[in-house]
Amino acid sequence: MTMINKVSILIALLLLVTKASIAQNTVENQIRKLDQLEARATVSGDTITLQKLWSPGFVVNNPANVVVNVAQIRQLMKEGKIAYTTFSRVIEKVTITGPVAVTMGYEENEPEKATDNAGKKVTRRYTNVWLKEKGGWKIIARQATIIDVK
Repeated sequence: MTMINKVSILIALLLLVTKASIAQNTVENQIRKLDQLEARATVSGDTITLQKLWSPGFVVNNPANVVVNVAQIRQLMKEGKIAYTTFSRVIEKVTITGPVAVTMGYEENEPEKATDNAGKKVTRRYTNVWLKEKGGWKIIARQATIIDVK
C-alpha cells in the first residue's frame, strides 16, 4: 500500500469519527434540552407538555420509594402531592447508546402543598431514561432518590 493510500484511509477514518462525534453532540444537546423542558413542565404543572415528553408506558421510582405510572403521576399532581415552588435540575452526564439516552445528575427543589417535605429544601439524585420513538424522544423511566432535606 502506498503512502498516499494510507493517508487517504487515515483521512477517511478521521472524517467518519468527526461526523459521528458531531452527531453524538447534536443528540446530546437535544436530550439536555428535553430533560430541562421536562423539569420546567413538572414545576409548572404543564401536563400538556409532559404528555408530549412522556412515553405512554412511562414509570417512575419516585422519592417516596413507590413505583408509579403516568395515570398515578397525574393523580398525584391533581392532589397537590407533586408540586414545587422551585425546581432546578443539574445534568451531570448524558449517555447515548443507539435509540436510548440516559441523563443523570441532581435536582434541588422546594416542595409545596401536600408534597412530602413541603416548605423544605430537598436535594435528590436522579436518572432519566429516554427512548427515540417514531414521534421523537420520549422519557420511558425515571428514578429519583432524596439525598438531603433541610
